[in-house]
Amino acid sequence: MPDPVPADPAPPADDPAAALEGDLEAHRLEQETRNERQVWYFLGYFLFGIHIIAFVMIYAVRHAK
Repeated sequence: MPDPVPADPAPPADDPAAALEGDLEAHRLEQETRNERQVWYFLGYFLFGIHIIAFVMIYAVRHAK
């Protein structure tokens, strides 16, 4: 005999709470993507700067008298 109440009922399409939750989730995903991109940019600039400093130090050591 089938269960008369479904285990996971879907929320109605006009449910404002579900719409708000979906909007908040979309905003959270956008913010997470933006934050991840900023972390990669920071890492790239940091590594680039470390290499520039290393090349300047190598130049200074090799040309010191």
